[in-house]
Amino acid sequence: MVRIGVAGSFSDPIGLPMKEAAELAAEEINAAGGIAGRRLELITRDDYADPDSAVFVASDLYSSDASAVVGHLFSGMTLAAAPIYNGGDDPVVAISPSSSSPDVTGAGTYTFRICPSDQAHGTVLAHWVRDRLHFTRGAVLYLNDEYGRGIRQTFVSEYTRLGGSLQAVDPYLGDRPDVAPYMDRLAGGERPEFILVAGNRSEAEEVLRQARKRGLTMPVLGGDGLEGIQEAGALAEGVYLSSPYFPAIPSAANRRFVAAFHRKYPDAGMPNQPAAATYDAIYLLRDVIARVGSDRSAVRRALAGVGSATPPFSGVTGTVAFDGNGDVPDQNVYIGLVRHGVVEVVNGADEPGATR
Repeated sequence: MVRIGVAGSFSDPIGLPMKEAAELAAEEINAAGGIAGRRLELITRDDYADPDSAVFVASDLYSSDASAVVGHLFSGMTLAAAPIYNGGDDPVVAISPSSSSPDVTGAGTYTFRICPSDQAHGTVLAHWVRDRLHFTRGAVLYLNDEYGRGIRQTFVSEYTRLGGSLQAVDPYLGDRPDVAPYMDRLAGGERPEFILVAGNRSEAEEVLRQARKRGLTMPVLGGDGLEGIQEAGALAEGVYLSSPYFPAIPSAANRRFVAAFHRKYPDAGMPNQPAAATYDAIYLLRDVIARVGSDRSAVRRALAGVGSATPPFSGVTGTVAFDGNGDVPDQNVYIGLVRHGVVEVVNGADEPGATR
């Protein structure tokens, strides 16, 4: 038997699909004969989006016979757990599906991820606004935490380099921030052509409510923190968001994954990015372990060579090729547009500024 740990915030609506996708992948792998004839078993642990819990979970999985771990979901938990996975006499690989903080790059040689960093989102959004929407002036509101500041920094740098100007770059705090003063200022002067919200869905919805109340109808954009905003109905119509994965990506691999996910979980809704990347991570580990065995150090060496010593891995989220830091610098970042309650992919991997 081969055992793989799966660690994430499964009590969070964003994290539950990660667990479901891992179970789907394991079921498919076992139905096809397992890993080199050995059955795959998952060890699932919920970190409750809490750093202390993430450390506890990491310690538990480290002490288990897991050959590798897929996790954690959020950057804060990945960074809290990284010293455990990278430490001791028998470190264990942890592949995060969705921890996008730039700090994950330096978390340790046993820490990998299958998602671009926040810096990639800021760059792609800047090119979309300037090159495709042709907007020359805008405003940025950013959540004053690591995630918000990361997207703000790269967006502002790239957008201004491309010749755009920004009328305001303002921080906020909280799930429902008091952005009314910012909206009053934007409504009372020369109105920007767009508003970038470098934060999460709930904050973007509050920005939209306050903006629309003042007759500010310009497009609102954001990164992958806006996942699920289409569920806000008419309020979210016309919102742009970036992500390395959307269920609408028209590749054959993604169509098969979405169909299989729906068959297994008919009431779960569409799979999200953590789900797709977790599915890829389980299959990637299947290939690696089938080739080099389940020894932890051998798994780490083989993973580090994916895309260099061995061919890249092709999955639902695209091509996975790790650099020397365990990052995937060339993975796609897509732009989605909310139309009639669904997110449509409106760019491709060959768009200016998109990573490939």
